This record gives sequence, C-alpha cells and structure tokens, in this order.
Amino acid sequence: MATICSSALQVHSTKKHTCILANSPDHQSEAPLLNRPNSIWVNPTKITPSVLTLQRHKRSSISYTPHIKKLKSLIKNLNDSSLSDLLHVLENYPSSLSGDDAFLLLNNFKSWQKTLLFFDWIKTRNLFAVETIYYNVTMKSLRFGRQFQHIENLAFEMIHNRVELDNITYSTIITCAKRCNLYDKAIEWFERMYKTGLMPDEVTYSAVLDVYGKLRRAEEVVSLYERGRASGWKPDTVAFAVLGKLFAQAGDYDGLRYVFQEMKAVEVEPDLFLYNTLFEALIKAKKPGLAKGLFGSMISSGIKPNEKTLTALVRIFGKARWAKDALGFWEKLRSNKWAVNNLLYNTLLNMCADLGLEEEAEGLFEDMKKSEKCKPDSWSYTAMLNIYGSAGYADKAMDLFDEMSELEVELNIMGCTCLIQCLGKARRIDDLVEVFRVSIDRDIKPDDRLSGCLLSVVSFCEGEDLNKVLSCLQEANSKLVDFIRLLENGTIDFNTLSTEFREMLNETSVDSQRPFCNCLIDFCRNRNLLERSHDLLHIGLACNLYPGLHTKTPEEWRLNVRSLSVGAAHTALEDWMSTVIKLDQHHDTLPELFSASTGAGTHKYSQGLANEFASHVNKLDAPFRRSSEEPGFFVASREDLVSWVQSRVQTASGTA
Repeated sequence: MATICSSALQVHSTKKHTCILANSPDHQSEAPLLNRPNSIWVNPTKITPSVLTLQRHKRSSISYTPHIKKLKSLIKNLNDSSLSDLLHVLENYPSSLSGDDAFLLLNNFKSWQKTLLFFDWIKTRNLFAVETIYYNVTMKSLRFGRQFQHIENLAFEMIHNRVELDNITYSTIITCAKRCNLYDKAIEWFERMYKTGLMPDEVTYSAVLDVYGKLRRAEEVVSLYERGRASGWKPDTVAFAVLGKLFAQAGDYDGLRYVFQEMKAVEVEPDLFLYNTLFEALIKAKKPGLAKGLFGSMISSGIKPNEKTLTALVRIFGKARWAKDALGFWEKLRSNKWAVNNLLYNTLLNMCADLGLEEEAEGLFEDMKKSEKCKPDSWSYTAMLNIYGSAGYADKAMDLFDEMSELEVELNIMGCTCLIQCLGKARRIDDLVEVFRVSIDRDIKPDDRLSGCLLSVVSFCEGEDLNKVLSCLQEANSKLVDFIRLLENGTIDFNTLSTEFREMLNETSVDSQRPFCNCLIDFCRNRNLLERSHDLLHIGLACNLYPGLHTKTPEEWRLNVRSLSVGAAHTALEDWMSTVIKLDQHHDTLPELFSASTGAGTHKYSQGLANEFASHVNKLDAPFRRSSEEPGFFVASREDLVSWVQSRVQTASGTA
C-alpha cells in the first residue's frame, strides 16, 4: 500500500529535517495553510503505470547514407537563406527528401519561423506519412520561440487528422503555455491529457504543479502532488520548491516540515534553489523567525549561500524591522567571506534608510568604496541621499551630490527627489534650484513624486524663495502652479475649486494624489487661507483620498490622521471639533471616548506628526492626552471634551 501523508513519513525523518524550524518563534502561533495530503490507497494487485516507463512513439533510426554531406549543405543553405527564399532553396534541391532527412532538418533550423514553414511544406508535398514525431520536433522549436498559439493549432490539427498525441506532445504544449504565462491553457491541456489515459512524465508534473502554485490554488497543488506520487512519480527539487513556496508564503511551519520529510522519503536532497525559493516566499510572508530557522538548517547541512540567498534574508529582516539581526547577519557574512554583490549592499543600505541607521549605512558605504568588485552605484548613492535627507543633513547630501558629479555616477530621479526634499527642509533654496537644473540637463524627466516634493517646499516658502521654487514646479508640473494661483483667488467658489481639483487629480498618479492634497492644505494654512484648507479637506474626502479618517462605534469616535500632513491633520482636528460642537448644541448622544491616532513607526524620524499634533492640541487647550500604552495615540473622555467645547462656545459668544 502506497501512502502519501505527512504522518506516515515522519518515521523516515531525520534530525536534519525534523529540526529545521524547531527554534522558530513564529511557528507556534501559525495555523496550517491546509491539511497535508491524506493517505491514498493503491490496489496492490493492479499494476500501477509508472511515469518512468512511458509508451512513446519510437524515433526512426537515422541512416547515414552517402548523401549526408549534401543534406548538411542543404541545412546550412536553409539557415543562411531568408524566410522568403526558403521554399525556393527546397524546390531546387536535387534529391527527394526522406522522413529521416525531414527529421534532421526540423531539428536543425535556427528559427521557429523556418521550422514551421518547412513543416507546412513537407505536409503539402506528401513525401511520407507525417507522424507524431514530426509534430513533436516542430512544437519544440515553436516552444523555444514561445509560440503557443501555433503549437495549439498544430495540436488541434493532429486531433483532426487522427495523429496520436503522445506524452511528449502534451508535455510540450503544457510547458510552452507555462512559459508564456498562459496558466489556464496549461491546466486545460493537462486535464485533456488525463482524460486520454496518458500518464504525465516528470517534466509535465513539475510544470503543472508550478502553474497551480503561481495561481495560488493550494488545494490543487497538494491534490496533484498526491496523484503524481500515487502513480509512481518521483518529484524533483522544482516540485518541492513549489510546495515549499506555498507553505512558506502562508508561514505554515508544519507544511514546510512536511516538504523536507517528503524529500527525505524520495531521497531528494534540498539544494540551494529550494532554499532560495523559500526565502523569496518568506519576504512577503513577513516571517523572519522561519527564515532564521531555515537559514540555520541550510548552513548545518553544508549548503553555501549565494548572493540571492543573502539578499532575500536581508530583505526579510529589514521588512520585519529586525535591524539587529540583519546587521548581525552582515557581520557573519563578512567573517565567513561569503560572496556579496551590489544588490546585497544596496539592499542593506535601503534597510538602513528605512530604519534611520545613519552610522551603519555610512560604514557600509565606506566598505563599498574600498571594495574592488562592489563599488557604489547610482542606487547606493540614492540610498545615502535618502538617509541624509531624512536626517536633514544638507551638507552631507550636497557633498554626495558633488562626489557623484566628480565620479560621473548617474543621478536618478529618486536621488534627485531625496536631495531636493533635504535642501528644501534646510531652506537652501539656491542649492535646490541648482540640483533641479542639473537634473533636467541630465535628462531626468520630472514625475509626480518630484513634483510633490517641490510642492511640499512651496507650501512653506515665502517671498523670493517661493518664486524660485515655483519656477521649478512650473517646469515640472504647470497644472499644479495654475491650481495654486486658483487657491489664492478669493473670488473662486467651492464648486469651481472642486471641479478644477478633480481635473488635476485625473492627470496625477494614484500614489501622488493624497500627497498633493496634503501639501496644498499645508500651503493654505501657512498663508492663513484657513477656509480654503477646509474646502480642500472636504474635496479630498469626497474624492476618497482619506479613507478611514473617521471611525465611529457607540463607545468611541476616532480620528485617524496618520496619512495626513501636519497642516492637514490640524485641519481635520478642527473640522472634527466643529462637528462635535454642533452635535453637542443639538444634544445628540456622544460616545464615552474620543481618540486620535497619528501613527508611530519604528523609524527614528517618524515621530514628527505625533509631536506636532500634541503641540496643536496644547495650543487649543484641547483635553486630548498622549496614551502611555500606545505611541502616537491621543485620548479624551466625553466629559472633558464636552466641557472644553462648551467653554469655547461661551468664549466665542463673549467675544462676539
């Protein structure tokens, strides 16, 4: 009796495989993605067809006749000729072509176009019976050219002409569909193959398993794996990589252990390809503990990591904010003298930028400068510009810019944006204009991110500095400048403003729409255009730029300003309090608790909004107090807030 289940295979496991993830802190709390395959009973009295002994059409033996030299000459002439001259060369060949000759020719064309044209020619000449083997070799050439439609047309032609489709035919069709990302077609032809009673071979099983995996059809993956194992299929590392990726993306510890148990059972050793596939999957799964355990198992089994392995691990630790582990891993990498490349260095630098690790980034950057193989490139400098921009180190950022010019390192648009943002915050407007001009001269095309960066500088600039930045913004995005002029026009009504704003948004990338609105609100507040700032907030809400800004339950009303700029957050708080005043005056029921969330990231410079919000509520003397339990969280009781609201109403009445 054949069984394909994890419990049955546990007796075969060794310490090497069963302890792979034993020290992972993640696996304890994770529920399995799906049940591992159940036992499959196979009738012991019935012979199970083996995928290793397939009944395929035998190839005709090639006779090396005296005219072989002429045939070789013909092959050369056909490959050297143009597509339009191909048939002319064939028609002038002095000898008649046999089936063996045609097979050799089909196997030796350098382009799929010539293979297909020659195949059509031999069918029309009726020189011999065109059997399955000729279709197969033609399809293989078409697969190399990723010509699935031509392959499918030939398959339907075979069915129409009652030419038998064998395992090779189906395998070629399915693998070509997979290469062309036509996953539904691959599954369609795989199911058609099963209905004919043909058994898939190892390549076909692995290909379809991969297709199901890419489609995230987890149940089908496991079901197909069961079916293949029950029919005698021995999975390869590609098949196990598909299973492993499926479980890794779900953070399923038991599933991963099952994969390694199965590999042990069929005597397939895990290789670098499998581990790299698992690490790539764990980037999205955000399971640094699982990755750490897998890496330990990989090293203990004697497999040496390559640059792809190390880069994936750094990305996993970076996304999880495991800076200490990532940097400790880097030290281990250096002590073991494992291979590194620019991608690995840049991944580490980007992690440092995300977490605000300046000193560590500077150390890595200096290492790159001293390296013979991994000199800093455009993306290395961009990461450093990002770090200095976040920290507000304008001098260091400009030194880097000068160094890039000296070394002729390309300044990309991301680096330009980071540098302009840094110089804007430092009020170094002349340097900002210089960087913008140099960037334009170097053929950098301003995008919405760069325009948004210039707009953010416009929001707090005044006088001559404002005109300088506006001249840059005019060149980057003239419609933004037109809208700014509209905001300053006191005669424009709300409906006109809303229409113009929506038209501008239609020409703006989705990712930049909310930042644009935030900066425009900041611009209005810094010029005491408070009514305009509230108009823009209302238009932004109507355009769904601030989903989740307000949440209400009978017990709590919350204002979520984490996606807003400082000025937009102040505007939202004032708007919210205005609504509370109106509700109190109408004696509407209010909840017991009011709260505001500014968010609090792990970046060392991510507390700006929370601090500004705290300063603003203090200025208003509003009863919101920072939560001692949750960073970036402010709370006020109904009693305190109502008392404050009533005092403000009385003050306003007395003033009037």
